[in-house]
Amino acid sequence: MLPDTTLLDALTQRGVLINVSVRYWRACKKLNPEDLGLSRGQVDDRLISLGHKRLVPKESLQQLALFEGRAHALVEENTFPFLGGIAHYLPNAKLAEVNGKLKTIREDFQMEQEEFLEQYSDLRDAALNEWRTVAHGLVDDPARLLAVIDSAFPSAERMPRYFSFDVRTFQIAVPDVPQAQLIDIATQQELIEVRRQAAEEARREIGQSCQEFVTDCVATLREQTATLCSEMLQTIDGTKSVHQKTLNRLVRFIDHFRELNFAQDSEMEEQLDRVRKELLVRTAGEYRDSDFARAQLVNGLTTLRDRASDMAKADIAQLVDGFGKLGTRKFALAA
Repeated sequence: MLPDTTLLDALTQRGVLINVSVRYWRACKKLNPEDLGLSRGQVDDRLISLGHKRLVPKESLQQLALFEGRAHALVEENTFPFLGGIAHYLPNAKLAEVNGKLKTIREDFQMEQEEFLEQYSDLRDAALNEWRTVAHGLVDDPARLLAVIDSAFPSAERMPRYFSFDVRTFQIAVPDVPQAQLIDIATQQELIEVRRQAAEEARREIGQSCQEFVTDCVATLREQTATLCSEMLQTIDGTKSVHQKTLNRLVRFIDHFRELNFAQDSEMEEQLDRVRKELLVRTAGEYRDSDFARAQLVNGLTTLRDRASDMAKADIAQLVDGFGKLGTRKFALAA
């Protein structure tokens, strides 16, 4: 077993942690019984849920929601969840691509944000008019409900603070021990000892987490390989033919695998390289025109699927140890 910090060092060299936070005004208001002129005793929580109600039509925020979804989908597709999902690990090979695409999405988001803010006053007035019509047919005291709805709309001046599109990249490190000269002499040794123990415990936990993380990442990519092969085989069997779109999925996956393969899983990469050389030298038309070639494709995908599935379940401790040897940083805790 490698020292705890070597895996952390290797991960630091091969990628970064990334976190994307997208915020925009959700335009929702949770109604209470009092808002409808009712007492809480008149509403049975087991049967009635007032819930969150939209203040403006859904389509008003649809584009902002779309850009938020694209940003998170991009991160999910090109990273691995790290430490329970508090951030995502982004391999260096994907860094420029992901940052570039996130920049484009952020620019689109900000343009949509500006358009929304320009229209906000008119949108607010139109929404309140709609609520005024609805309120008269909904409750006995529409003025009370309208006052609640009206107060839920931020002023135009405050609205920009509800929007942000933040991308943060960072690296992890174990806690450091405080400098002795910054601590009161009376508590110096006691506090240093407490911090030392905390740092050592954090190092052990991070080391264990890194071990599990690298193992899971390797297994995940192998499982994805098996899944892709299964889906391609199902498509070929279902259509009784071979389409270029199906072959292109494999081409893109092999390239994607290579970029995400920060742990240097050479065994799986060799399997994919072999498939590229043996199965992707023909076009879909050539496979359709030859029963023999099509059988070779099916056999090759079946072999790769079974091999990848077995490899996903195999012990990869040796691979993880080999990856950890890339680590060079040393953590020194003050005595």
